[in-house]
Amino acid sequence: MADTLTQEQIDALLNQALSGEVIQTASEETKDQVKEYDFRSPKKFTKEKIRSLETIFESYARLLSSYLTGLLRLYCKVSLISIEEQRYFEYNNALPDYVIMGLVDLGINSQNVEEFTTIVQLSNSLTFTMIDRLLGGRGVAAELDRDFTELETSVMKKVASDMAKMMEEPWSNYLVLHPTLVGLETNSRVISTVGYDDTMIIIALEVTVNDENKSILSVCMPAINLDEIMMNYVTKNQKTARKNYDPKRENERRESIMSALNQSSLTITAVLSETQLQMSDVLHLQVNDIIPLDKNIGSNVVLRIGDKDWFDGKPGIYNNKKAVKIENVYRIEV
Repeated sequence: MADTLTQEQIDALLNQALSGEVIQTASEETKDQVKEYDFRSPKKFTKEKIRSLETIFESYARLLSSYLTGLLRLYCKVSLISIEEQRYFEYNNALPDYVIMGLVDLGINSQNVEEFTTIVQLSNSLTFTMIDRLLGGRGVAAELDRDFTELETSVMKKVASDMAKMMEEPWSNYLVLHPTLVGLETNSRVISTVGYDDTMIIIALEVTVNDENKSILSVCMPAINLDEIMMNYVTKNQKTARKNYDPKRENERRESIMSALNQSSLTITAVLSETQLQMSDVLHLQVNDIIPLDKNIGSNVVLRIGDKDWFDGKPGIYNNKKAVKIENVYRIEV
C-alpha cells in the first residue's frame, strides 16, 4: 500500500506546481542501482570468510606497526583498509614498472593445499622512505620511477624477509605456517608464478609514517589456494571454537583478567590549565615572571589518565598533602 501524504506535503506539492517548479517523482529520486557481475571470475569468498581474513590481517597490521616503528625509529601505524577480489592483470596493471615485490612461500605442509606464492608489494613512496631512513637519512618520502640499485635491493630484501616471517603468528590460530621469502622482484611485469587471468585476493594495508606520509602495502594471494585454506582450516577451527564455548569458563576468565587489572598502577595527572606561548617569550622567561592562564582561580582542576580527561575537582589539602576532591566524572566506561 502506498504511503499517505500529510496535509503539509499536499500543500507543498500544490505550491511547487503553482510556482512552475519541477516535481520529482519517487521513481526519479530512487532508481535501482544495478551492479555489474563478471561471470568469468565469480566471487569465491563469502562475508564470513572475508571477516576471518580481516581478523588475521588486522593482527598482521599490528605486528607491522611495531616492527616498522622499531626499524625506522619513527612512529609508524599500519591499518587494514580493504580486502577485495581482482584478477591478477587488473592488480598488476595498476602498479608502476619498477616496484618492490617480495615472493613468499607460506610453507604449508598439507596435502589438502597446493603450494602457491604470496606477493607482498610495497609502494615506491614507502620503499624510498625506508631506504632513506635505513641509510642514515631523515625518512623523507619520494615518488621515484626508476629501477633499484643493488644496494637498495639488498636493504629491502632483509625488510621483505622480516615481513614474510611475521605472517606466521596471525595465522597460528588456524594452521601452522613457515613463511619464507623465496625471491624479490623489482619489475612488476616479469613475475611468472601467477597466471595473468587468475583471481587474486588483494589485502591493502595503509602505512602512516609520523602521522604525515601515507603509503600502501598490499598482500596478493591466489583466491583458489586461499579458499582451500579457509575451507580446510579456518572454518573448521571457528566451528570448533563455537562448539567448545563455555559461558562459565568465559566469565571466570574475565573475572581473572579484571582481578589482575585491579592491581595495576595508573598515573593520574592534575592539570591546572594549559596555555600557549611564543618561543621568543619562553626563551626570555625569568624568575618571578607571571604567565596568565585561561582559567580563574576558582575553576576546577582536570584529572587526566594517559591522554584522556576522566575527572575534574577542587584542589586542596588532605593530611598535609596536596589533593584534589573529585566533583565530576567524564568517563565511566572502561
